[in-house]
Amino acid sequence: MTSSVTPVSSPIAAPVAKKVPLERTHHGDTFVDNYEWLREKDDPEVRAYLEAENAYTEQQTEHLAPLRETIFQEIKARTQETDLSVPSRMGQWWYYSRSFEGKQYGVQCRCPISGPDDWTPPVLSTDTEIEGEQVLLDSNLLAEGHDFFSLGAFSITLDGHLLAYSVDTAGDERYTLQFKDLRTGELLADEIPGTAPGATWSVDNEHVFYMTVDEAWRPDTVWRHKLGTAQSEDAQVFHEPDERFWVGFGSTRSEKYLMIWIGSKITSEIRCLESDDPEGEFRVVLPRVDGVEYSVEHAVVAGEDRFLILHNGDVDGVKAENFTLVDAPVADPTDQRTLLAPREDVRLEDAEAFAGHLVLSYRREALTRLAVWPLTADGYGELRELEFDEELYSVGAGSNPEWTGPLLRLGFTSFITPSRVYDYDVVTGELMLRKSQPVLGGYDPDDYEQHRDWATAADGTKIPISIVQRKGVTAPASMLLYGYGSYESSMDPGFSVARLSLLDRGVVFVVAHVRGGGEMGRHWYDNGKMLTKKNTFTDFVDCARHLIGAGRTTPAQLVADGGSAGGLLMGAVANLAPELFAGILANVPFVDPLTSILDPSLPLTVIEWDEWGNPLADKGVYEYMRSYSPYENVAAKDYPAILAITSINDTRVLYVEPAKWVAALRATKTGDAPLLLKTEMSAGHGGVSGRYEKWKEVAFEYAWVLATVGAM
Repeated sequence: MTSSVTPVSSPIAAPVAKKVPLERTHHGDTFVDNYEWLREKDDPEVRAYLEAENAYTEQQTEHLAPLRETIFQEIKARTQETDLSVPSRMGQWWYYSRSFEGKQYGVQCRCPISGPDDWTPPVLSTDTEIEGEQVLLDSNLLAEGHDFFSLGAFSITLDGHLLAYSVDTAGDERYTLQFKDLRTGELLADEIPGTAPGATWSVDNEHVFYMTVDEAWRPDTVWRHKLGTAQSEDAQVFHEPDERFWVGFGSTRSEKYLMIWIGSKITSEIRCLESDDPEGEFRVVLPRVDGVEYSVEHAVVAGEDRFLILHNGDVDGVKAENFTLVDAPVADPTDQRTLLAPREDVRLEDAEAFAGHLVLSYRREALTRLAVWPLTADGYGELRELEFDEELYSVGAGSNPEWTGPLLRLGFTSFITPSRVYDYDVVTGELMLRKSQPVLGGYDPDDYEQHRDWATAADGTKIPISIVQRKGVTAPASMLLYGYGSYESSMDPGFSVARLSLLDRGVVFVVAHVRGGGEMGRHWYDNGKMLTKKNTFTDFVDCARHLIGAGRTTPAQLVADGGSAGGLLMGAVANLAPELFAGILANVPFVDPLTSILDPSLPLTVIEWDEWGNPLADKGVYEYMRSYSPYENVAAKDYPAILAITSINDTRVLYVEPAKWVAALRATKTGDAPLLLKTEMSAGHGGVSGRYEKWKEVAFEYAWVLATVGAM
């Protein structure tokens, strides 16, 4: 076989992948794919090509090594490496995690409560010994000898005696489930390979439920394991044959019910079982109806067991696009009464139940909101929304494992406010700060500013933009413009220690909240998916044009950034408006979507048809995707500098997509802007593991961004 890489001499020339034409024909359209051969990751020739690309990228960025090291040291110097999380009570213990200077991973610990009325988390110090502390799991020990490590399940029995945990040491998201007796520290003989990440105990502390995935990496089967028995004796509790649906498993916060969650992108079904009868039969709460999503939580209202049901079905003949909240007797979930009617300006997202109150999570005006709803002897009390005084922020319920606790743990952050952990007294309304993320080196939030701007899309839609920068930066400024815009995922404000290395060098960080995300409600998502997907791409371009037109930046100072489905956005933007950007950073980019979505055997493909459409069955969907697929629309034009980063074991966006994209770009594009591909050879979709390795990866990306915008 001939070499896939053109022979080179020092210095290394850009690798040139060989062309092996492969015709793909659908709906009368034939596409010649020259680089599909790169899919065979175990082929030594493919490995050689990827290694050649890595060597070229290393050479082309070698001059940035000092800057990378500087940024890495800045991140390290600003981070309190030895630290403790705020403890959360569960049963007779306070649970928390530790981090230690020099160690890549966290350590899970606990210490005993002082008594049944002890609801105030202890103030723990890294400088003093913690009385009664037990180390439950040290991920650093589990990761020894592995290039990659991920902790999946971490589930403790109600009596606090047993731990179920799972690990992935390849990055392919297949975990091995193991068990530990926390009274003795003994690792039990039970071991279950090939599981999905979660595990749930029943209240008898003997049975644990876990999931497995099919060949396409779809969680499709729930199993019941009795501790001390062989895996071969495990009972199959539920199997979902429809490839559009995935399966989840858990329990209500009350621990009274075990729940099987079955969902596609647009349809839900939930089954429940009393947790004290783990070998019983699960029953359907509400049967699946195509296009209707719902979630279920258990609450005790005026002494009656009721299900809280959040759904987007019909209300008075009109679909509740932004969801409605109802409750119903557990015995008859169809006997519903409306608690919160649907609203156009509010997207209901979650309803959590506790013994004495409910917690509602929702969105309004592109921001997260949180409200507490007390439960009284007569039913529901007065709903109270929590208020915060920043223009942009994110708030959400934190770790609240206890059903009867009088305090609500919540998290708060913004682009300029380091993460905060609060406890909210649901009776008095007092908000108590338990911890603020330490940022070493004299960080002062008053040195930075954040605000909201709006761009106007070509169709007149107003697109929200979040902007954060160091005060005093003059325009036009260097800028990193981030976007995602898929799966109704919202890119909410959040603090980043690493990002300070950009802001302090005068780079403005901007998030374009494009359609396809969920920031502005369900309609925002619906108008950026399927046959409206191009709105995601044009929204991002219009945001870039707005920022340039307003004088905030220039094309020579602007880099676009996105990963995964946001990498699809990057690839589409590169084809649509390359002249607007000095560079494009694409992480694990979904840049060959049509090839993937046409192949039902690939991981997650059938599930994805509700997001992108089914191009196998629908010619219109095929033609629409064909018109925006980044890989299939590479053209002879001047592209900006591009850095694509991928992982060899990624099961969500296969490495072959950016590999093919870069090969096609190199063979087709004009101009001399650098084109780089970096493949992590022992990682998955989330990239490298270990905090120091992640910091090095961030430093690599940021150094490239700074060099590209000329802000070194």
